[in-house]
Parts: sequence; C-alpha cells; structure tokens
Amino acid sequence: MPYLISGVLPPGALARTAQPTITGDGLVLRPWRAADAPAVYEAFQAALRQWHIRGADSEDEVRGWIAEWVRSWRGERQAQWAVVDPGTGALLGRVALRNMLLGDGAAEVAYWTVAAARGRGVAPRGVTALVHWAFGVGFHRLELTHSVRNEASCHVATKTGFALEGTKRSALLHPDGWHDMHLHARVEGHPA
Repeated sequence: MPYLISGVLPPGALARTAQPTITGDGLVLRPWRAADAPAVYEAFQAALRQWHIRGADSEDEVRGWIAEWVRSWRGERQAQWAVVDPGTGALLGRVALRNMLLGDGAAEVAYWTVAAARGRGVAPRGVTALVHWAFGVGFHRLELTHSVRNEASCHVATKTGFALEGTKRSALLHPDGWHDMHLHARVEGHPA
C-alpha cells in the first residue's frame, strides 16, 4: 500500500555527505575523533553519572562509543558532535540528535557539558547551534527530555525555546530508581 505523503527527509539526506562542522556563538560543533576519548572518559567520571544511565569504565570503551557515534551518522540513526572551544580545541561538551526518524522529520536533542564548562552557557549555545542546523537541513520537530529532578537541563530546554509539553511518568530507570521525565519540543517555523 503506497504512502500518501513523501518522507520529510528522504533516506540518504544526511549520509550522502560528510558530517558537518557547525559554528555558532563562540563554539565549534565538530564530528568526534578517537583522540577525544580521554576527555570523554574524564567527563563521565564526574557529575555526568547523576543524570546518565551509562558509565565509562575505560578510555578503550569510550573509543568504542566514538566509533559508534561516527557510524551512526552514516546509518542516519544519530548525529553526535563534540562541542569544543574554537581557540584551544578543548572539549566543552556534546550535543546530539538521537532517535532520528528522517521520514517523520523528527529527532531527540541530547547534550552534556564537562564540569569545567558549566556556568558558561555552553549547553544553551551548543543546543541553539544544533537546532539551527537541524531545522536548516529539514527536520520539523525536535524533542528534548530530561529528569524532572534535573533543574539545570530544564533551564537549558526553556532557554533554547523548547516548550514544556508534559511529564512522562516513571519513564527512565536511573541508578537511583525510576525518574519522571519532562518532555519539551520545538517545531520548525514556530517561535522559540
């Protein structure tokens, strides 16, 4: 049975080109490199453990993640970027589009920052640059979820124009138990 509409983004819309480097508001979002493994490993030894369900046991394990992040671009499943300082190249964080559904023009935004970059507006600036790129290539709806206990992530979501749409009850199991998750979204063409 044929579909009555075409997909928002056709298969191959991303994979036929190399993953771009994105610049915006004093940040560079670039594809991940194996050399980033030590900095990512270090980031996961600190406060990221509180809000993430994944831990890093070694730099070799993180190199495996990075290899998968690179493959996921070609498979059009995820798009992950390292957020770096344009002057020093130091890793400041990560922004990503996860759970991409190209035909629906939808994806989930995710982000984190290294401890040393917190309080400098890295997450909101990185998310803003990512959203601008995503809408520019044809995505229509971007969602963002976070634990209702993570007030900093809620602040990033609202600061970057993601409207709160509701609470997903008992939606994600963290090491300390089930968390309710806020669901925020932005839709292309609607004011932030």
